[in-house]
Amino acid sequence: MLTKMRGILGALTVFAASEAALVSTPPRVETSWSDALDKASEFVSNLTLTEKIGIVSGGYLYPGLACVGSIGPIPRLGFGGICFSDGPAGVARSDGVSVFPSGITAAATWDRELIYRRAVAIGEEFRAKGVHVALGPSTGPMGRHARGGRNWEGFGPDPYLAGISMNASVSGIQSIGVQACSKHLVANEQELHRTSTTADDGTQIEAISSNVDDRTLHELYLWPFADAVKAGTSTIMCAYNRVNGNYSCANSDILTTFLKEELAFPGYVISDWFATHGTENFANAGLDIEMPGNVSALAGAAYFGDQLLEAVNNGIVSEERLDDMAKRVMSPYFRLGQDSSFPTVDPSTGPVFLTYQFGHGSPLSAYYPEVESRDVRGEHAVLIRGIGAAGTVLLKNINGTLPLANSSNIGVFGNDASYPTVGSVYLEIGENSEGFEWGTYDIGGGSGTVRRTNLVTPLEAVQEKVKSFGGRVQILLDNDKVAEGLFKTIYPVPETCLLFLKAYATEGVDRSSLDLEWSATQAVESTAAICPNTIVIIHGPGVVLMPWADNENVTAILVAHYPGEETGNAITDVLWGVAEPSGRLPYTIPKTLADYGPDIVESAESNAPDGWQSIFDEGQLIDYRHFDANDIEPLYEFGFGLSYTSFDMSDALEVDVTANLSALADESRGIEPGGFIDLWTRVARVTVEVSNTGSRTGKAVPQLYVAFPQDTTPEGTPVKVLRGFHKLSLDAGEPSVVQFELRRRDVSFWDSSARQWVIPGGIFTFMVGFSSRDLKNIFETSILA
Repeated sequence: MLTKMRGILGALTVFAASEAALVSTPPRVETSWSDALDKASEFVSNLTLTEKIGIVSGGYLYPGLACVGSIGPIPRLGFGGICFSDGPAGVARSDGVSVFPSGITAAATWDRELIYRRAVAIGEEFRAKGVHVALGPSTGPMGRHARGGRNWEGFGPDPYLAGISMNASVSGIQSIGVQACSKHLVANEQELHRTSTTADDGTQIEAISSNVDDRTLHELYLWPFADAVKAGTSTIMCAYNRVNGNYSCANSDILTTFLKEELAFPGYVISDWFATHGTENFANAGLDIEMPGNVSALAGAAYFGDQLLEAVNNGIVSEERLDDMAKRVMSPYFRLGQDSSFPTVDPSTGPVFLTYQFGHGSPLSAYYPEVESRDVRGEHAVLIRGIGAAGTVLLKNINGTLPLANSSNIGVFGNDASYPTVGSVYLEIGENSEGFEWGTYDIGGGSGTVRRTNLVTPLEAVQEKVKSFGGRVQILLDNDKVAEGLFKTIYPVPETCLLFLKAYATEGVDRSSLDLEWSATQAVESTAAICPNTIVIIHGPGVVLMPWADNENVTAILVAHYPGEETGNAITDVLWGVAEPSGRLPYTIPKTLADYGPDIVESAESNAPDGWQSIFDEGQLIDYRHFDANDIEPLYEFGFGLSYTSFDMSDALEVDVTANLSALADESRGIEPGGFIDLWTRVARVTVEVSNTGSRTGKAVPQLYVAFPQDTTPEGTPVKVLRGFHKLSLDAGEPSVVQFELRRRDVSFWDSSARQWVIPGGIFTFMVGFSSRDLKNIFETSILA
């Protein structure tokens, strides 16, 4: 499997870490793209041809920085290089850092402000570690397949929710002066055969091709990237897979036509690590920088560097194109003020990398002696704890089981409750779809995982809570014993049984099933058989099956996703009502895998080198759109989540549409990052009143869905699509007026023939409610005059 870990092997043999102290200078205010380009142009004009190659070829300029990816320094120009590091949930392969809640956890909060604050905190840690480019946020994969190994890194399968989350995340990270790298472009929806391999006979077997029609690309998979570009993302990472037969990183339709022309993206396209398979065809298609580059022969092949230099000298790649590549790479560096007072790379980065890869006592240790790490966590644990609770979804709560009273006898069962026996990080990337047996899952696996400096487990947090009011905790962590009903050590039967279950997901391999792991189903049945007040808590990557959900002794179900290092405190806050489980599902939970829609492609169509094909013939109809189109009843629908209080909506729904709208955007208003300015103009406002009808303060998540007219839009138009949401805290009995603003893009479809966004004629239906299936009010009107 190709991962960034392979690149570290080469990086450690050539890179040298700086030992300078952390500079605490506040980040500079962003300059305009045009001013940044002027600075980048001046900088590039002073480079030699070889130095230009070094700007667009990872690891080419020596010595580099001890990072997973690096542009080396040019001392004569005062340029200290650029450091790249994973990932979307915190600084990977490091010490003294926080494990933040995963992307899917953040999406489950349905809270723009929390998503932004999470990103700010992530950016603060990257900056303090001396990392210029954070390789995140992620919206690819989106979650076409429920079993996708990396779904947990992103914000879910709805493009609107994912787009809002991408925008908030890019804005938050870059507010600190750190470059955001939005990834993975595009339709990177499964791990199996995501990149090329070599057969035993030496034949090159090409990566899987995601074959997607133009409308589906624009309205579903590319949609969140437009939000990222609108927010000013510095760079976009192209994916391993092919798209419509061409590698993503060599696909001019995606990189040039869509990204740089339609969206007017002024930043740079970076390859995923080892996702470059050629030189001139990749550079001329729109790839601006190859990673990790030629860090060493052992690490893997590189196609820019000397090969790009030769292509430029031979006129196959023009020097004008090379200048464009270098200017694009350097523009965000100047735009975010990284040329002034940016912290140096933490000196512990090299030794942590080395230990992570080879353990202690490696022959390379002489290059990287162990030093104290720079602790950059600050007070982020408080925020992580709050997001963990806010991203927890309450699916079942019979007779107000939760929040708990101070029961004197609590049972903690299941192998997800304790500290992982594998230690601070799980290193088996892409080799084990089940993960480790003993210990809680606070984060998923692969390059997006984060090494724990601290972890508060569910077990220790529950023990501390129960001790505070004089109760007792009985413990059985062996899932096999729980599943077999071997509760011989438990007496008397606890008043409340907390059963912690888990599902693992990681880069490099897709999930083998949607089931919770380690005999979980039988563990639920056995626990419920002796304990009539069984509460199931799930830590997982998103969609899981729950065949036991209707068991009458399972009185409550909480899905906590991957909540980060404060997992124990977050879930304890929820259980005892210190915090409300205010999350809502950012995906649909089916009754069976077959209900969910297209599954992972498990084999090639033929033995030909390009035999791996994935046909996206469902178009836009994934997740709740698939359930709607096929009239399938889910177990729990998209947008669903219970509260410790209750909410209602007024009968009155107002929809105000801007008068005299044209079907097409007014291109004369100009174009800026994100596309035509008029596409982002507000064209409608929907107003409704929401009230807390319960007895305690709680957080409502009213949601707006829009049904496009079916007779004036192409075949395959979804039954309805999410086009607005708000999260608001309401005291008991308090009403509040909620307004949803819709942009032109929100009520347009992509006309593939005309290659433009079009507002269709006919009647639109606006629906508001508390989930995709719990719709309280409907209003019909046309948008066009």
